[in-house]
Amino acid sequence: MTGRTMAAVVCAALLCVAQAAAQSPELPQPPETGMSKADVIEATATRAADGTWSFRVTVAHDDEGWDHYADRWEVLSPAGDVLATRVLLHPHVGEQPFTRSLPGVVVPPGIERVRVRAHDSVHGYGGDEATVDLSASP
Repeated sequence: MTGRTMAAVVCAALLCVAQAAAQSPELPQPPETGMSKADVIEATATRAADGTWSFRVTVAHDDEGWDHYADRWEVLSPAGDVLATRVLLHPHVGEQPFTRSLPGVVVPPGIERVRVRAHDSVHGYGGDEATVDLSASP
């Protein structure tokens, strides 16, 4: 085989590989271990007799220890004002996902929906959030 023929064969093979790659669906990438942001995977609210709200929030995060863990979650108004913060005082390495509650939250009149977001000590905010419809809550 001449050098010119070899080059033609190599080019044809590369073209076939490129066409096959373009036609195949992209495979999902595995999550980056230790690089995830804190995700709120569930949030509920219950109204107390005194008119305040109790929030129950489930967070998932690849806590690694004291240097990298989900350290709080917040309840936000539709305008983005922080209505309440639940500080998480320690890592939850062996407890994932985990659920924590916060009673006594005052939600201003007229607000029917709130957002709940979580924070981690390395990446800050940016994980999945949840919306709680207070008009549908007991």
